Amino acid sequence: MSRSDEYSQLATLVAATRETSGDLFGNALVDWLRLHVSFDHCVVFGYRGAARPPLLFETFSPAESHVFVALYQEGPYLLDPFHHAAVERKEGFWRMRELAPDRFYASEYFRSYYSQTRLAEEVGFFVPLPGKDALVLSLMRLRASGPFGTADARLLRDMAPAVISFARLRWPALPADEPAEAQQDETTPVNEFDRAHIWQSLSLTPREKHVVDLVLQGHSTESIARAMRIVPGTVKVHRRNIYRKLKIKSQAGLFARFVEIIDARIR
Repeated sequence: MSRSDEYSQLATLVAATRETSGDLFGNALVDWLRLHVSFDHCVVFGYRGAARPPLLFETFSPAESHVFVALYQEGPYLLDPFHHAAVERKEGFWRMRELAPDRFYASEYFRSYYSQTRLAEEVGFFVPLPGKDALVLSLMRLRASGPFGTADARLLRDMAPAVISFARLRWPALPADEPAEAQQDETTPVNEFDRAHIWQSLSLTPREKHVVDLVLQGHSTESIARAMRIVPGTVKVHRRNIYRKLKIKSQAGLFARFVEIIDARIR
């Protein structure tokens, strides 16, 4: 990479921040990032609490977009560590492995949805926006490409302030034309407890709903106990009660119930 290439691409990117529609900015940003680090895909989602995340930019083919965007927006985003981190207003560069719960890669969500993406690794630039909104610019490497190297991750982390500044220039706020039914209730706090209302159709206590949310995210019993500040034995009691009330016997059954709830919401 020559210095003139770097300056030329950076000038194109700066000019593209003035666009108000289209993919000119996204493509310019991808071209600039690829001067430094190789990756297979880039996608930008906006996050507004538990509402369906709007797509802001993507580099997928139509077939890939079906998995990475359409299926994701139907409900799996609710169990995505990137969604949770964005709602909790993390900022900067993060790798999936730094954010994922301790049992994420063994979770039913990972086996049923995330494995379909065929990703070796996903990393993201997290950009809090005014109010409670945020956006995440994700870079992805497929299994054939292998995960990001240590040097690549270090360089991307160093580039994070610039990437975040550019993203805020292009997207100072999320689109305001989301369907009314998808909007977050202003009275509901946007944090890890916010998603508990998703399970309101189930005959569970507030504590049990919180446990359900954490189990589906991929937290172990010990991790749930730390998050809820209770002992592991109490978590096990909650899980037994949840399974009994829902008439299920495993996390797979719990995930199946989650899919049923999401399908009902979409209809």
